[in-house]
Amino acid sequence: MNGITDREEILERLWQLHERGTATVDGLRRSLKGRFSQDDLTLLQADGLVAAQGDDISLTAKGSAHAERLIRAHRIGERLIHDVLGREFESGACEFEHILATDIVDGICTLLGHPRECPHGFPIPQGECCRVSARYVQKIIVPLTELKIGQTARVAYVYTRSDQQLHRLTSLQIRPGSVVKLHQQYPSYVIECDGASIAMDADVARNINVWLEGAAAFVPGTTEPGKEPRPNFTRPRWRWRLGARGR
Repeated sequence: MNGITDREEILERLWQLHERGTATVDGLRRSLKGRFSQDDLTLLQADGLVAAQGDDISLTAKGSAHAERLIRAHRIGERLIHDVLGREFESGACEFEHILATDIVDGICTLLGHPRECPHGFPIPQGECCRVSARYVQKIIVPLTELKIGQTARVAYVYTRSDQQLHRLTSLQIRPGSVVKLHQQYPSYVIECDGASIAMDADVARNINVWLEGAAAFVPGTTEPGKEPRPNFTRPRWRWRLGARGR
């Protein structure tokens, strides 16, 4: 990395260190290892993004806003790679925050159902799409346990702190975009997914959040005069074209 990307890396690491309560210059140096640059840190201070007092270091309001955008893009990228592509997410998401515009990140966030945490369990900062859609999402995305027998829905996101449980659900093709149909609620939940019948207990079923059929994808900015936009979440359609500017 070099130039602005080096400085963005410092902002990201400072955000992460604040989450852990260890925001010091020494902690930043250990976190970045051989990539730490005092010159970059000095430039960030000169730009009003970082403030330091002794060994303590913090993000200014301006720096925090910049870091939040970077962290949000990175963690949304991790969710996309982990939940949709089913691949190792750490290395694949490391450049997301540097190449994707905010509207594309919001599009991915909407596609994934506005996830609250990255695969590591750290919170994903909310974007404008989350704030605009919050009142609708509560009505349109529901836990699998709220489906009626025979009802079909599309998986929005899976929320669980157990990596083992998440990997098991992913191996069964229960991932964002999968279509499921509820067949049984007691003594265990039984769903049909990708042609297979899958049984699970209520705790697992509550972690699977689904789009209700009949709801349709939120398109930011589509508002009739005097009316609020109504999001449509059934089949979000997005085209990802990385590195294709001007086409």
